[in-house]
Amino acid sequence: MAAFGTAAGRPLQGRGGSPGFRFTVYGVLSVVIMYLDQRAHYLERVRYALQASAYPIQLAVNSPPSAWRWFKESFETREALRAENARLHQQQRDLELLAMRYDALAHENGELRGLRDALPPVAERWLPAEIINIQQSSLRQRLLIDRGGTNGVFKGQAVLDDRGLIGQTTHVGPWSAEVILITDPEHAVPVRVERTGLRTIAVGGGDASSLALPYLPANADVKNGDLLVTSGLGGVFPEGYPVARVSEVHRDAIQPLAQVRAAALSHIDSETEVMLVWFREGHPAAPASSASTAAEVKSGNPTMQPLTVPPRPAASHAETAPAHTAPAPAPAPAATPRTAAPAPRSTAPTAPGPTTAPAPTPADSTVPGSDAAPPAAPEDAPAPAEPPPSVPPRSRPLP
Repeated sequence: MAAFGTAAGRPLQGRGGSPGFRFTVYGVLSVVIMYLDQRAHYLERVRYALQASAYPIQLAVNSPPSAWRWFKESFETREALRAENARLHQQQRDLELLAMRYDALAHENGELRGLRDALPPVAERWLPAEIINIQQSSLRQRLLIDRGGTNGVFKGQAVLDDRGLIGQTTHVGPWSAEVILITDPEHAVPVRVERTGLRTIAVGGGDASSLALPYLPANADVKNGDLLVTSGLGGVFPEGYPVARVSEVHRDAIQPLAQVRAAALSHIDSETEVMLVWFREGHPAAPASSASTAAEVKSGNPTMQPLTVPPRPAASHAETAPAHTAPAPAPAPAATPRTAAPAPRSTAPTAPGPTTAPAPTPADSTVPGSDAAPPAAPEDAPAPAEPPPSVPPRSRPLP
């Protein structure tokens, strides 16, 4: 009983910090770690090691579906295998005929245009990869494939299938890689409408097969059935690879943007293999590498410098001498109308009688002592000014 009354049996309240203090410390530490990882990528090696250690566990977790698929393939009937073999042989012959015709047309086109040395294809090589795990939710659309850094896979590499674009790699481990799909809400692809050449951005819709085009104006020339291909912008995907096909177009008179949705051409829910593509460096359609792009953004491309203005061609001395030596003529003074001098009040004594001679008008008046007529005013001269108000106008005498 005495043990319950001693201090040794009671917990010490002063040991450790309070929950609020610990939460603040852990929160600040988390923010610092996220900042360093975002800016300097310090945790990239840690993530690489964790992904390598988690790969066997992921493989073990996904082994039951693989075992069930192998079990089903082992018990397939012979007739189904023969039918599939015949279908594949027919498809192979059709593709060979198309390839032969394509080569002939390309050769003819090159000869017509004078292109003896045609450019090589943009895709240099490709590597098949099997899908190990898939995550499809409204907030996350990702794949896990069985190819990694040991196979030459790098971050930001394009991933395709036989129908079109699938996505790009985001995290690369030694034996596996994570692929973000084009339908992920955090992924955006620069695309181009093949029919009109209109460029825009396709954003993932959050499901397995749809994309949204939220940046098209209401008057954009787009309709159902238009094919969307990669535009070559962004430095990840080359130009011309199919992405999706427009499925819905809604326009509202009060909305400045159209509501356009497209269906992805790739079928992620039914695919088991994808292709990792390496593009030929130096090809005009090849995307720029991320390292060179980042270096140009930070320091600029030294080869791209502003051009100097070329000097004007020198003219002959005979043509340039008058322009430099002759002074500019002074502007001519404005022409002022010449008005006749006001006539004298009386030019000759009037004889007494009932009638008098009419007074001469200013236009008919002459200068005393001169027989010449007054000069006529120019045609474009303004009308003569009225006499000043101090001189009373002359009136004609009544008969």
